[in-house]
Amino acid sequence: MDKIILRNMQFYGYHGLFEEENKLGQHFNVDVDLHVSLVEAGKTDDMNASIDYGQAFKKVQAIVEGEPRNLIEAVAEDIATELLGNFSMLQACRVKVIKPNPPIPGHYESVAVEIFRERT
Repeated sequence: MDKIILRNMQFYGYHGLFEEENKLGQHFNVDVDLHVSLVEAGKTDDMNASIDYGQAFKKVQAIVEGEPRNLIEAVAEDIATELLGNFSMLQACRVKVIKPNPPIPGHYESVAVEIFRERT
């Protein structure tokens, strides 16, 4: 399956279990793979035969910068649901939500969750 890939989208949100995360907020990075046939778009050069990745970006942004969630798992699920619900030609999507600086002790680059959802 073909796909449109959006990598390292960067946002500021207020997701987390800790009170300070909800008050101060933090950076989040998101990757999405939009699984869609791009044959017609490639042959016709017609935007109507593809998914507008600018619109996909805005939908992800609205969720990450919107209503606070306790878990990034819930953020990822909301993103997948929104994308599948708004782009009828989208067959499946992979969503990765990355929390670069979670407030937990230890040395690591980031924590993340990744989900894959298909149209049913």
